[in-house]
Amino acid sequence: MMEDKEIVLSVQHLKKYFNMGNESVLKAVDDVSFDIYKGETLGMVGESGCGKTTCGRTCIGLYDKTEGQVLYKGKDVHALTGKERFEFKKKVQMVFQDPYGSLDPRMTVSDIIGEGIDIHHLAANKNERQNMIYDYLEMVGLNREHANRFVHEFSGGQRQRIGIARALVVQPEFMVLDEPISALDVSIQAQVINILEDFQSQYGFTYLFISHDLSMVRHISHSVGVMYLGHLMEFAPVEELYEHMQHPYTQSLLSAVPVADPIKSKNSKRIILEGDVPSPIDPPSGCPFRTRCPRATAACAEAVPELRDVGNGHLVACHLV
Repeated sequence: MMEDKEIVLSVQHLKKYFNMGNESVLKAVDDVSFDIYKGETLGMVGESGCGKTTCGRTCIGLYDKTEGQVLYKGKDVHALTGKERFEFKKKVQMVFQDPYGSLDPRMTVSDIIGEGIDIHHLAANKNERQNMIYDYLEMVGLNREHANRFVHEFSGGQRQRIGIARALVVQPEFMVLDEPISALDVSIQAQVINILEDFQSQYGFTYLFISHDLSMVRHISHSVGVMYLGHLMEFAPVEELYEHMQHPYTQSLLSAVPVADPIKSKNSKRIILEGDVPSPIDPPSGCPFRTRCPRATAACAEAVPELRDVGNGHLVACHLV
């Protein structure tokens, strides 16, 4: 089924390590591979500190890779230079998790959104530029009166919408959305998700959607990757993963999601994980999840499990599956 789809982003054995001094190394992303297809959304889930954001940033060249390869439409992201790199920066955008740190406090909203228009010469004149800014503000639920204000005058949720408008205005082909709705209240979350889905259906946008919100990931994603301590533990089409989760970590994550159906809710059992996430500077031997896994055996300490296909495009990294 996947053969006729165009791969937009192909990540192959990607590693991103940070040198922490004293000869210690933080393995933020450790041998991760996946493909994202044109017009689809890959949801990336996992606990805080599992490497989701670092993976997203390394995929678009904001961080240099340590090892592996990231191909955007067949071209090596980390080898792009000159005009190719300039074009790549227009086609690929990121919405950052922190709406306070990602917007310049010295710039008006009009300048922030207009910057991409200016750099990539998207407007023929000042009037067209201003109308574009107004259009994109209104698309994300803000008013044109907001254009001349500074970001300190806005709430966190409003700032996040400004960040989304800034990314959308250059009409990118691929977007990394790092917790794009975590700072928004529920009604605005739905509004922003609808905007993203509308753009996807109209323009064929492709998304890497990084989130803690497992129910929203199910709603927006076509496929889902589950990360833990820098490793991809499970990867599958969205309904396959949610209906037939195989990895003990995925099962514990999804057991925490509230269920609307009272009968299903009564029959579902919450899986509580013992202990804390180990440090990525000093990860456990073998399977990274084994220190918290209720099913771990002695074999789990000996080797890192490979991500193996168990059918229906479902990949699992577990010795017990």
